[in-house]
Amino acid sequence: MNKRKNHKSKNAGKKQHRSDKQNRKPHALEGHQKRSSAKGKANNASKHGGKAVTAEVTCSGLTSEGKGIAQWKGERLEIAHLMPGEKAEVLVSKKGQFVHAELKQVIESSKDRVAPPCPYYYECGGCQLQHMNQQAQTRFKQETVDVLMKPFGKPEPIMTMDHPYDYRNKSHTSFGLNQQRQVIGGLYAQNTHDIIPMDRCLIHDPKADEIVQTIKGMMKSFKMQPYNEDTGRGFLRHVLIKVGKVSGEIMVVLVAASSEFKGKNNFVKALRQAHPEITTILQNVNNRKTSMVLGEQEKVLFGKGTITDTLGGLKFEISAKSFYQINPVQTEKLYTKAIEMAELSGKETVVDAYCGIGTISLIASQKAGKVIGVELNKDAVRDAIRNSKRNGIKNARFYQGDAGKFMVDMAARGDKADVVIMDPPRTGSDEAFLSSVVKLKPKRVVYVSCNPETQARDLKYLVKNGYKVDGIQPVDMFPQTYHVESVVKLVRE
Repeated sequence: MNKRKNHKSKNAGKKQHRSDKQNRKPHALEGHQKRSSAKGKANNASKHGGKAVTAEVTCSGLTSEGKGIAQWKGERLEIAHLMPGEKAEVLVSKKGQFVHAELKQVIESSKDRVAPPCPYYYECGGCQLQHMNQQAQTRFKQETVDVLMKPFGKPEPIMTMDHPYDYRNKSHTSFGLNQQRQVIGGLYAQNTHDIIPMDRCLIHDPKADEIVQTIKGMMKSFKMQPYNEDTGRGFLRHVLIKVGKVSGEIMVVLVAASSEFKGKNNFVKALRQAHPEITTILQNVNNRKTSMVLGEQEKVLFGKGTITDTLGGLKFEISAKSFYQINPVQTEKLYTKAIEMAELSGKETVVDAYCGIGTISLIASQKAGKVIGVELNKDAVRDAIRNSKRNGIKNARFYQGDAGKFMVDMAARGDKADVVIMDPPRTGSDEAFLSSVVKLKPKRVVYVSCNPETQARDLKYLVKNGYKVDGIQPVDMFPQTYHVESVVKLVRE
């Protein structure tokens, strides 16, 4: 599943467009005053090599990342925020074989273009599709999956979200100082460690953003300095917040560069007074020069150190480091479809590879005879075992190890599995894992993917080795972004 990315580009002025050729004004993306950031930004054109030239192009389609495709002097350009059919001026720069294009102004707009509701959209880049209306976003994601899955069958209509905002149950904010030495908090611009100051992200849980603003305001009175990556000085690096969308429980993780926290009791007390809805507060210590948010050391400052939430009628305990689906509303739809594709009657043995903290394993256990969850991350396996006990589930077992090797060993022993459920990372599976599925010979494979591109690649291997695709269901798990999930049912021929 997806990890949040951030972007560069212009400030947040709302775009205006006119499609009437006779009386049109080009939609300009330049000239907006830039917001203060922790570090200065280089000019994009020079950053991508050499002097930029202005070119007029017409967009012919979209990449899988939602960028507009256009041709210029025999070169294929990929241009963020440009839509099919639109005519635009772009800035093009070239360095060696690499060509970079940036949208300057839209001359003729698509009827599907809208003003992005987020004021940080053109700076941040965590969302890539807010300039499209919801119908265009849905069409883009449907077509992406349709094209990738064409060799295997026709996908069902994508499952969309009724309220495609406020859905992220996990957020993390970075802190720094601007040029006026004021504390700023926000997200990193794409491919940089420049912080874009922001007080609200429209896909975050609103309560999480409120808490971050409170912490930012408290830092001055508590003389708490943000961490500086260049000097190695300062205390607070990030704030990670997890929200139980059903339970209402909230976890706040203060990611610090040091274990020494002066005035921590008063800080925790003040934060809880401002936000009594917070159920646990932790201090995570990350003193390494790394892009990883969390360090190894963790202290509970208030509460039990975890939160719980409900998914598929079951309660799950969530720690700071445990993986839990970002959008629980759409996850319910995704998992319901996956269990339906597994065709469980109460007798089957199910192997859940890449099982994480056991969410889909435990949901499947309610309809299966036996579920075996396998996961490489030992912390996740511990959470899965704890979650099975919490829900009184006795027909699920969890093992720490490589799922591929586990299934090869099962096959060697003559053990059987009726269904394999697999939910790999964005990179998909490798041939070693897929060959282990083939060796185990389950009747059905349910492949849940956060990247249909790698899923299509893996399906080719399974189809070549005795399986047939018998259902494809796309799910919009991350509205406003180009990401789309897909669950596919395969049956052994």
